[in-house]
Amino acid sequence: MNASAPQNDPLLIGGRSFHSRLMTGTGKYPDIPSLQQSIAASGCEIVTVAVRRVQSGAPGHGGLMEAIDWSKIWMLPNTAGCATAEEAIRVARLGRELASLAGQPDNTFVKLEVIPPGPYLLPDPVGTLEAAEQLVQEGFTVLPYINSDPLLAKRLEAIGCATVMPLASPIGSGQGLGNLANIRLIIEEASVPVVVDAGIGVPSDAAEAMEAGADALLINSAIALSGHPPSMARAMALAAEAGRLSHLNGAMPKQEQASASSPQKGRIT
Repeated sequence: MNASAPQNDPLLIGGRSFHSRLMTGTGKYPDIPSLQQSIAASGCEIVTVAVRRVQSGAPGHGGLMEAIDWSKIWMLPNTAGCATAEEAIRVARLGRELASLAGQPDNTFVKLEVIPPGPYLLPDPVGTLEAAEQLVQEGFTVLPYINSDPLLAKRLEAIGCATVMPLASPIGSGQGLGNLANIRLIIEEASVPVVVDAGIGVPSDAAEAMEAGADALLINSAIALSGHPPSMARAMALAAEAGRLSHLNGAMPKQEQASASSPQKGRIT
């Protein structure tokens, strides 16, 4: 952890404690070395893995499981590619087995994604809630990916989800914090960590989300598709730290008029 990060400010999810508040993904990287270097540069402790793509050996995912040191990185299996609750539940169970094979037999984490086919790639709120209810009952630590819907976030928290993960803007778009007003509402009401996921494009987006009170970020495309992924991973990590520190310490009150930095009283004349 960077020396500037808070020393006693852990991120708590599902009974586990993490120092880093930046999670990263494993898709879209130009090659495995870029992925490995980016994970290291980000300082992240949680990395999400698309279960279906790993199992199918999809392009860019060959050798992925062997490329990451799972004794240092906590796996977050995700149900990417699932269009229905039934599919997501099945893939979540496979994800638990995948984590066990990676040496994490006690890992019950799953990033729940239920996304019907279509150009918008927006999560299905009904399917997400249905799958989350079943997975929580089965003992999973569920981190649901959702639209920035405060009411849905409260429903998911009420049934026992470990976090809520609202999108900032459409996945992979890099459009930034298009839904910040709703994300603020979710943050105000949530008693579980709020992880902003999808849409972050540049480090200033990451810092702004953390300043608004988000507990963590999940960033993939903005790092993997940048000109130099490891450098961008480092930039995102610094932005997340800066935003968190700003949130914890509070911004100065805004003034309607200018106010001199140096006092007028006692100056040399």
